[in-house]
Amino acid sequence: MNGTSEIFRDSIGTITDKGSRNWIFARKPEGRLYNARTIVSIVYLFIFFTLPWIKVNGEPLFMLNFIQRKFILVGVIFWPQDFFVFVIGMLTFLVFIVLFTVVYGRIFCGWVCPQTIFMEMIFRKIEYWIDGNSEKQKALAKSAWNGNKIFRRSAKFIAFFLMSFIIANYFMAYLIGMDHVLQYMKQGIVAHLDVFIPLVAFTSVFFFVYWWFREQVCLIVCPYGRLQGVMMDPNSIVVAYDYVRGEPRGKVKKEEPAKLGDCVDCKMCVQVCPTGIDIRYGTQLECINCTACIDACDSVMDHIHRPKGLIRYASENNIAKGERLKMTPRTYAYSAVLVILLTVLGILLFTRKDIQATVMRVQGMLYQEQANDKISNLYNIKLINKTRKDLPVTLKVEDGDLKGEIKTVGNELIVKRESLGDGVFFIMADKQNVRHRKNAIKIGVYSGGRKIEEVKTNFMGPGSR
Repeated sequence: MNGTSEIFRDSIGTITDKGSRNWIFARKPEGRLYNARTIVSIVYLFIFFTLPWIKVNGEPLFMLNFIQRKFILVGVIFWPQDFFVFVIGMLTFLVFIVLFTVVYGRIFCGWVCPQTIFMEMIFRKIEYWIDGNSEKQKALAKSAWNGNKIFRRSAKFIAFFLMSFIIANYFMAYLIGMDHVLQYMKQGIVAHLDVFIPLVAFTSVFFFVYWWFREQVCLIVCPYGRLQGVMMDPNSIVVAYDYVRGEPRGKVKKEEPAKLGDCVDCKMCVQVCPTGIDIRYGTQLECINCTACIDACDSVMDHIHRPKGLIRYASENNIAKGERLKMTPRTYAYSAVLVILLTVLGILLFTRKDIQATVMRVQGMLYQEQANDKISNLYNIKLINKTRKDLPVTLKVEDGDLKGEIKTVGNELIVKRESLGDGVFFIMADKQNVRHRKNAIKIGVYSGGRKIEEVKTNFMGPGSR
């Protein structure tokens, strides 16, 4: 980006020259952007920990139960038959993330990604509280296993595992509902070993991530950092170092100050980086746009009485050419796709039906001659009730020419809440009205006098007269 050697891109900051793990002891960030991120994280965590407790009509406000194939979004229940709506919703979300990356870089990673928030705003704070600041953490890591180190490592291990266990329970609540989680807790471990063992496994995974794997998730597991190279362009806003203003670097000296840039090479931006990179080398895979380097650099600029913003949110064209952010054809294209997807999603959600009906003629049967010069066809009906109440169902033939009459076999059709129902019925029609061998008809599905679905099928007859 700034003419600096690209050798740094051949390795990552978390791996030493010998190939071993390079532990990052990040300096605790401070500043206006860190304070803003803290507020965002508090809101985020408040929503995360309270959402499973909120109910609408006795059901969770949000739940993704893959086992029972039941999904609740903002109080609306979706079943496997609504999977296409879920797919459209996920596509909309992905396009939204892509569009944001094109324009604003990896703001998602630094501000609202669960990995970042849990690591930086929960586990990192616990670590600062138990082990101390970055310098104390380094000293503790190098020290022998004495009483102090054993106590602090044990305390952090317990705190990290307990927090991982709490998070795992909440993730389980999002899958099966908080009522079931509380029921399992009340009934005990022995009664639900089949649930407790996977829960401990998930807890162990979370613990491993935040105890040892940490920033490696963003560098190795998550594909988003690699995708940014494809999605971003010189107009994308990223956390960037203003090399035009900052170079050449050097310590503040009284003699020949005009020959140096504003960067005093204090390396504060490197010390606060949770992934161990030097932002002055330009946009890198490891950068999650957490803004810690911006706050650190601004504090140094304040101290030496120079303008803030040496590291800031900017685009490459903004730094190199002084251009303002401008919308590109690709940005307009992504925006258009996003608007279309949002429109389609809105239409699908608005027109979604509470009952889905499927009517099929009984296989192997044509038509039956009945008394009084009538013809009948036998049908099966399958009903899916997506609501939270039992629905009595009546059927009517909507076709005007056939003038058919429906006779249900057995009791009245009542579909239980959130379940499947089926039934068998005859359609009776006067023979004189059955003009063709195959007659297209429409069947209206009614509940409480309100038409809730219409199904098309065929009525078989003897043929043309």
